[in-house]
Amino acid sequence: MTKLFDSILQRELQPEVWEWLASTGDSLAETGSKTVLFTAFTVIPRRTGKAVLSVTDDELAGVEQCMPGFSLKNYTVDRLARVWLLMRVPAEDKSYYVKTITELFKGAEMNELVALYGALPLLSYPDEWRQRCIEGIRSNIGLVLEAIMCDNPYPAENLDEAAWNQLVLKAFFTEKPVNRIIGLDERANRTLAYILSDYAHERWAAGRKVDPLLWRSTARFIDERLFADLEKVFQQGGPEEKAAAVLAFQQSNYLPAKQLMENAPGLRAAIERNELSWDNLSHSIQTV
Repeated sequence: MTKLFDSILQRELQPEVWEWLASTGDSLAETGSKTVLFTAFTVIPRRTGKAVLSVTDDELAGVEQCMPGFSLKNYTVDRLARVWLLMRVPAEDKSYYVKTITELFKGAEMNELVALYGALPLLSYPDEWRQRCIEGIRSNIGLVLEAIMCDNPYPAENLDEAAWNQLVLKAFFTEKPVNRIIGLDERANRTLAYILSDYAHERWAAGRKVDPLLWRSTARFIDERLFADLEKVFQQGGPEEKAAAVLAFQQSNYLPAKQLMENAPGLRAAIERNELSWDNLSHSIQTV
């Protein structure tokens, strides 16, 4: 991953800026100087600029191969430079390492927090950042939430069920792109399904719409209670909502759900032809 980031940054930066960053990274790796780290972490945007990275498909595939779920899509050059610098912090001394990164978190402004939270899966000692991640989920800063929730494998791999459920609920509540939550299907659980059902009822009672993608995390747990919700969605919802209900029914072993699915032969056929999935439904919703 470091070599891949080296290549991208060297291409994206002016030669003198890359020379400065590389020299700073070498000094940090050799000395572990907090002064070097904190100073560089702060001034990076003034040196690198904030342009969006031009990342090739091959580079995206290389990142995915190194760390499944992690992505540089929508990254800016200063954000990648900060992440790259964090990867140069010496990690042999756990106490020093954890204390140093913690100090960065405590003093960080918004864009620095975005880089730090996005870098969670690349930091050493992953257990040490669990509470920090939970605190981030409580944030009201949209960009910080996206850094934690989107294209970030750390939460799925490290949060307990309660924290994971809070992340997913917060994503719906703040209207984040839930399809970019890594591990959304694998970490689905019955408690979360009921939490989301309660949330849907609250929105219905207030006369508000419910994101059709909410039902993705309920699909494997459909029972009498959840079926009543999805039956309502199927019977009364618009095209995207009906499609979501059928996708949920398709993943369920609950007999009434399978029977109701028979009333939507066109959608069933679209699923069989791989023309309807949660991913392309998400894309359809986002482009409306």
